[in-house]
Amino acid sequence: MTNNLPEDQNSFIIKRRTSRRLMVGNVPVGGDAPISVQSMTNTLTADAAATLEQIRGLAAAGCQIIRVAVPSQADAEALTEITAGSPIPVVADIHYDYRLALAALKAGIAGLRINPGNIGAVWKIKEVVAAAKERKVPIRIGVNGGSLEPVLLDKYGGPTATAMVESAMKHIGILEDLDYRDIKVSLKASHLPVMLAAYREIALKIEYPLHLGVTEAGLKSQGLVKSAVGVGTLLAEGIGDTIRLSFTGDPLDEVYSARQILAALELIPGGLQIIACPTCGRTKIDLPALVEEAQERFQSLPIPQDRTITIAIMGCPVNGPGEAKGADFGIACGKDAGILFASGKQIARLPADQLVDSLVALVSRDLNLST
Repeated sequence: MTNNLPEDQNSFIIKRRTSRRLMVGNVPVGGDAPISVQSMTNTLTADAAATLEQIRGLAAAGCQIIRVAVPSQADAEALTEITAGSPIPVVADIHYDYRLALAALKAGIAGLRINPGNIGAVWKIKEVVAAAKERKVPIRIGVNGGSLEPVLLDKYGGPTATAMVESAMKHIGILEDLDYRDIKVSLKASHLPVMLAAYREIALKIEYPLHLGVTEAGLKSQGLVKSAVGVGTLLAEGIGDTIRLSFTGDPLDEVYSARQILAALELIPGGLQIIACPTCGRTKIDLPALVEEAQERFQSLPIPQDRTITIAIMGCPVNGPGEAKGADFGIACGKDAGILFASGKQIARLPADQLVDSLVALVSRDLNLST
């Protein structure tokens, strides 16, 4: 595997794998386009009002492409209202019934996620591809380690990376044979070594954009670790064009966490980054509670996504003043109190119960935000 990290490690500019560029609605994916963040609704798609409410919340949090499940005709019928009201492109996730794919395309969706192999007869695939081509709608071939074809499971003795790549290449071939190349590909697995190996292998075989994810990653506490390792490793190697984290629960957690991974790799502006020390015997304040309160307060503010704002909340006088001065905003704590900093300058010394309120007010004034 070629190392795509720069020779000058201080520059930390990741050399991206070359991929074809396509459009999902108004969002470019692949080529030199920024890596986009996706999520998936967990409402009943047929309930258009609830689905749109969730989409708007996800978009406000930084989601750029949203996927909805379409397992029934009622769900497909709701897509007309959903696509018309959504602030971001809508991708329909469809399996087995080609008629649902045709209905979704007619409703105005911006992307399809299918496996051509489970749509059925070739004539059904042809109808879906013809409709997608007419509307310039890209198709994502979504290979999942949990739903590989039985013949491949028998051939390789389980959902191996090579089995996943073979499945993807077979499905790519089906679309290419129909002269359709507006394709994205994903090879998701819950087992990290398999997921990493599969993406690395297919990255050498195709130029289509790659949609990254660790599937069924679990609750946020576990899913963030698995996704940061899996998705973050590939991104650091220059592999990947769009990402979706898969957590059990609120999809807002997926979006916040995806943006954190991208910001940590300096692939997007960082938004708000909180620096906090791990605490030790020198700490004379309840620092975890202070940081948690600050994080909750700032998460509810509309922080501009095109800026990186660093906030240091430090618990002792050793590294605290230096980190607080070096951040855009900071608190250096002593015993039940702390010094508030902005742009390297001391602003005030405050008791513990006033620190977060004063910090939020200071940042909000700087950004002209309403608290």
